[in-house]
Amino acid sequence: MEKIPAHVLLGAYTEGVFPMAEDGEIYWFSPVVRGIMPLDDRFHIPHGLKRSLRKKPFRVTMDTQFPEVVKGCSERSETWIDEVILESYNELHDLGFAHSVECLDDDGLQGGLYGVALGKAFFGESMFSRKTDASKIALVHLVEWLRENDYTLLDTQWMTDHLRQFGGLEIPREEYLNLLADALADEGIAE
Repeated sequence: MEKIPAHVLLGAYTEGVFPMAEDGEIYWFSPVVRGIMPLDDRFHIPHGLKRSLRKKPFRVTMDTQFPEVVKGCSERSETWIDEVILESYNELHDLGFAHSVECLDDDGLQGGLYGVALGKAFFGESMFSRKTDASKIALVHLVEWLRENDYTLLDTQWMTDHLRQFGGLEIPREEYLNLLADALADEGIAE
């Protein structure tokens, strides 16, 4: 199967829809209950992670190893990231819409995350960690970057216990779509 055309992917995001691969097929999702990460003071850094951040165990970069981050996210027993997803998001990265945050040390890439930026919305796709706290540190840096650039929405798609510890919450689809419309309208993407 060929990659998903960039205009199709970006159009889906503007409607609150995202793809996942399974057994060579692409499926599209718009959860009834959507996970988001607050970008205001409700974003919480757990105490143990604050200690880790002070030690600076990783060099944190952005957009320096995008394909490697997506590949790292796919290296688990069950994954929705196949070659079609990998190639599709690499194209979005080449076009300036997909971004990664990388945590590196002397041994190389130890964790990170990637997602899609559109308007003032960031759609988190996946994260991975090879060493303790790498994906968590990447998330903290992403939130800092989103705040600095006046983003209003960090979509996590689904909610997990991992994200809940940072203040992640679930909202109904209708509320999510309103937040999405506002985040896109800020940049004139959707009215």
